Formats: sequence, C-alpha cells, structure tokens
Amino acid sequence: MGIATGIVVAGKVVVEGLDLPEGATVTVLTPEPEDEVHLSPEEDAELLEAIAEADRGETISAEELFARLDRIAKR
Repeated sequence: MGIATGIVVAGKVVVEGLDLPEGATVTVLTPEPEDEVHLSPEEDAELLEAIAEADRGETISAEELFARLDRIAKR
C-alpha cells in the first residue's frame, strides 16, 4: 500500500502519476467542515509518514498508547 496526494478537480480527486485500475477502492482522508484542521506542509508530511509507519506494521500496543497518554495527562 502506498500514499498519494491529489487535488479535487470538478468534484473528483485527481492524483497525478498514479495509475489505478478501474473500480479500485481508495481511502480519502477529509476534514469535516465544522472541524476543519489546517496542517502546515511539515505537519502534513509527518501525518503521511505516520500512516506509512502504521501500514508497515510499525505500531505500539493499545496498552503502550494508553500508558503514554496517561503520562502526558499527568504532566
């Protein structure tokens, strides 16, 4: 699985240089209008890298996630 960035043209997502088979299923991350999030180019790159890490299986357990969140909350 790869990550590609595209733009919306006439209501359709267009990704230059990506040849997908007809009927291919894709996932598109979109901000909700009422919860719009603006990312800097650096934050966008960081998010895409985090998604790629997860796709490669480079993850932590739920227990570790909650332990880290608990440590942050106690600061």
